[in-house]
Amino acid sequence: MRVLVTGASGLLGRAVVTEFRNAGHEVVGVAFSRAKGDLKKLDLEDSNAVQTFIDAEKPNVIVHCAAERRPDVVEKNPDGAKNLNVQVPGLLADLTNDRGILLIYISTDYVFDGTSPPYDVRDKANPLNLYGQTKYDGEKEIKKFNPAAIILRVPILYGITEYNGESAVNSLIDSVKDGKDVSMDHYAIRYPTNVADVARVVKDLSIKVSQEKVFISGILHFSGEEKYTKYEICQVIAKALGSSIDHLTPNAAAPKDGTTRPYDCHLSNRCLAGVGINTHCVKFSDWMQGWLNKSQ
Repeated sequence: MRVLVTGASGLLGRAVVTEFRNAGHEVVGVAFSRAKGDLKKLDLEDSNAVQTFIDAEKPNVIVHCAAERRPDVVEKNPDGAKNLNVQVPGLLADLTNDRGILLIYISTDYVFDGTSPPYDVRDKANPLNLYGQTKYDGEKEIKKFNPAAIILRVPILYGITEYNGESAVNSLIDSVKDGKDVSMDHYAIRYPTNVADVARVVKDLSIKVSQEKVFISGILHFSGEEKYTKYEICQVIAKALGSSIDHLTPNAAAPKDGTTRPYDCHLSNRCLAGVGINTHCVKFSDWMQGWLNKSQ
């Protein structure tokens, strides 16, 4: 297969590029602000440039990882977020539909309000913040312009970072290490999922549809099954480091200010497993121990 990956400089995009390349497929990675090395620079908001690029590269599959994923940034720049999270998916859906290209769009568990987990693919979306709304609106654009596309919702991601702030999970390494007194969220439930596992799922879906000609379309969910609060993630990190988190105070109260985030958006893997995709995830504590041993 020839695969085009958007957002290829990001945490998930890099993992997707690596997964396809390691499996022997041709990969074209595009980025914008962090385009470097063999990545090609492409402004996804320039519709003419995107169309010209796709026609020149002729991919069999496009994996759309690029997005504004930070809820606080979305709230501060809603117009910019809507361009990237809503209009660009619509453009890619239209172009891929016309050309018979498989499109896999990465969405989020934040399309749900977190009140009645676990969530199946047919459960009603009800985003609590603008980030979740823009991603849900992006899903609607995908369905409108390319009904054969796959929408893969995933939760909070972690993995091999260039800097800890690339992941809301890895960033907690800094909270554990810096020793500053902080009130740490011990309320919301999260399901950290490794980008390497997500990349494997994306590759396996691509092979089933593009090479094995199995018809799969619409919404699918993929999530790790281990649940943690942010404070509990810090406990795992501290154990791996052999350090204390006495400076972190667990806060089990629902947040009263800042961007509203859902309580528990656990995604069910039922439908993904049902189409024959391996939903195994690496154990979080094992991966974190290995990563911290390497990066110290």
